[in-house]
Amino acid sequence: MADNRKILCLFDVDGTLTPSRKVISPEMKEFILNIKKKVAIGLVGGSDYDKVQEQMGGDDITKMYDYVFSENGLVAYKNGKLAAIQSIKTQMGEEKIQTFVNFCLRYMSEVKLPKKRGTFIEFRNGLINVCPVGRNCTQEERMEFFEYDQQHGIRVKFVEALQKEFPNFGLKFSIGGQISFDVFPVGWDKTFCLRFVENEGYKEIHFFGDKTYEGGNDYEIFIDPRTIGHEVTSPEDTREQLTKLFL
Repeated sequence: MADNRKILCLFDVDGTLTPSRKVISPEMKEFILNIKKKVAIGLVGGSDYDKVQEQMGGDDITKMYDYVFSENGLVAYKNGKLAAIQSIKTQMGEEKIQTFVNFCLRYMSEVKLPKKRGTFIEFRNGLINVCPVGRNCTQEERMEFFEYDQQHGIRVKFVEALQKEFPNFGLKFSIGGQISFDVFPVGWDKTFCLRFVENEGYKEIHFFGDKTYEGGNDYEIFIDPRTIGHEVTSPEDTREQLTKLFL
């Protein structure tokens, strides 16, 4: 490993490298690839691999970056090869999953929102994504829900109800993005990806993310003692901070 690559930078995707749920700009993609000449680069997204790839421009991201961790690192790629994959279905078991899903569907059926669309619960390899408005919503409907949620705390109240209902299920709840929250076994947050990099000889591991507040899906890795955390507000802010640090 070259000396200037003994630093690893891990990036949240949505809101950090790309505008929320939008594709990375050509300028930002070129900038990150230039930064990769200075430091090793890893992506740490909460979404599944296909969504991360789509947001990063549709290229084969496993070949472009040193590490790609989708679903918080529960699906892990290193140097272009699949390193590991976890399954929440195996971890929880079908009985607990159905009990949990049934409660979510009952709860959402009683919540009044400006709009409701489809795909309220989405299974991924390592987590369950719960979306009160439905993931099939348009960009306009997404923003409408986000603003309504900020005023009425729809997702916060939903998570509180789940914590009260399932205190012994060993689940963690993480609000991220604009319309949904993730559910996964305790310990399966973004710090999960660190097991793949902490013994790789890096002098420093930096993490850049926008949801770094407690309850946000970047919080645990942001405060982890193994990382140097950087809170960002937009892709432009990410670029500015990287420029100051490495260029």
